[in-house]
Amino acid sequence: MSYLVLARKWRPRAFAELVGQEHVVKALANGLDSGRIHHAFLFTGTRGVGKTTVARLLAKALNCEAGVSSTFCGRCAACREIDEGRFVDLIEVDAASRTKVEDTRDLLENVQYSPARGRYKVYLIDEVHMLSTHSFNALLKTLEEPPPHVKFLLATTDPQKLPITVVSRCLQFHLKRLSQSLIVDRLSHILGAEGVDFEAPALPQIARAADGSLRDALSLLDQALVFGAGRVGDSDVRMMLGTIDRTHVVRCLECLIDGDAAAMIAILNALDEQAPDYDQLLAELTLLIQRVALEQRVPGVGGEGFDPALLARLAGRVAAEDLQLYYQIGLTGRRDLGLAPEPRVGFEMTLLRMLAFRPAELLVPMLSPSAAPVAPAAAATVKPKQASAAISAPAVRGPGNPPVVAPPTTLDAASWPALLESLSLTGAARQLAAQCIWLGREGDVIRLRLDPRGEALRTVQTEERVAQALSKVLATKIRLVIEKTDAESASAVADTPARQEERAAEAEVTAARAALEEDPTVRAIKERFGASVAADSVKPNRSTKG
Repeated sequence: MSYLVLARKWRPRAFAELVGQEHVVKALANGLDSGRIHHAFLFTGTRGVGKTTVARLLAKALNCEAGVSSTFCGRCAACREIDEGRFVDLIEVDAASRTKVEDTRDLLENVQYSPARGRYKVYLIDEVHMLSTHSFNALLKTLEEPPPHVKFLLATTDPQKLPITVVSRCLQFHLKRLSQSLIVDRLSHILGAEGVDFEAPALPQIARAADGSLRDALSLLDQALVFGAGRVGDSDVRMMLGTIDRTHVVRCLECLIDGDAAAMIAILNALDEQAPDYDQLLAELTLLIQRVALEQRVPGVGGEGFDPALLARLAGRVAAEDLQLYYQIGLTGRRDLGLAPEPRVGFEMTLLRMLAFRPAELLVPMLSPSAAPVAPAAAATVKPKQASAAISAPAVRGPGNPPVVAPPTTLDAASWPALLESLSLTGAARQLAAQCIWLGREGDVIRLRLDPRGEALRTVQTEERVAQALSKVLATKIRLVIEKTDAESASAVADTPARQEERAAEAEVTAARAALEEDPTVRAIKERFGASVAADSVKPNRSTKG
């Protein structure tokens, strides 16, 4: 006996066996059981989601010898012959190979004749969008008013190409792409029923490659069984699909988090020997970044075949702002990968771009014997005239360099800006802290007062990040209490670090405008050409915190 592929062997034989299309099954079952059966149905959806299968099930329900019902017997001659593809009153047409108007006219010549054996004569036209315009015109009248013994079942993967006049004459049902979890569950059920040994991590790989199509998943499963000599192994499936071991992807992200470009290039050199698909590799990295970002916001969610413990560990090592930037650069990198001189070059540049444009963390070297020295790379960029300013001004940390800051020895309102810089906060948490003034410390409780302008920044997550940063710097568990500003304390918040920075920036702009006005070159240009300096074009050249 010849081998029957899994996609055909496990084709649903009843509506109850159909996977992931409950909305279609419910509508068809209600229509069949109530006798409200339309004369034309249009099934749309991507390949392999069950359009033709649903049409055949509907044909069985219409012609079952036990009567029209959604729970047809499946054992009578009509049901068996439809399953075997030899029922004389089910006329299946492949529109891709019969596009001419003559083919359509020949087909419709027999519409007027009664069914030979069944209750209805059913015309199943697959890929109906391939018919020519003249063929559609020939079909329209019959499609709108067919004889009572005729039903039309149309299926297509591209409904946009159908004339609206055809669509309007049909009941349309859109079959959804199947989720990965549904496909994995179905594959697991089939392998269990077949008695095949398999490794669970292999199934999500097949489900991802199938891209929502159960038929494609079953075809890949057949291929995996041949490749693995009757067994579905994780490494075999990975090799068959040409996918990369996710360990390498995790290591790439860890190198990004650490800012270690040298280690990252070493990983790529090792991967290059396997001739990887760099587009797929970048897609895997982007997926991992998304899962880590989701883990930060919804702890324990897991998913996509990644170890939950791994996701939790990575989520605790990287800032949310960094992940968002990595994700966006990853998407752009995939788009531009085809324009790169070589795929590896494009992949490398994408990773280097993630390192180059990661949010900077600002440092404040403190005038204290315990303060660590400024990193050599940063010190080399400071000019002699800037040496005194470098002592008090924030220094931008380069990628991969750890924060080099010591907290002030005394903690009070005056030292709060310096303490804030030692926290190495970024993003919304840094902005929230900068919008606060220091009220005091009582044991392990630190009290701050929030400027009303920063109220939108206040969330459970941002407060927790500030509290954790304070606990780390002060080497004790800190509980943070942030008080709102009332009418009596409104004047006090005028001295928050954020407002101090704004005043400093305004002073820089004022000084820069005055310097421009006194510059001999600028004055000569103004006198000769009647020009003027646009006030809004003068901006402070300051590093953005967070």
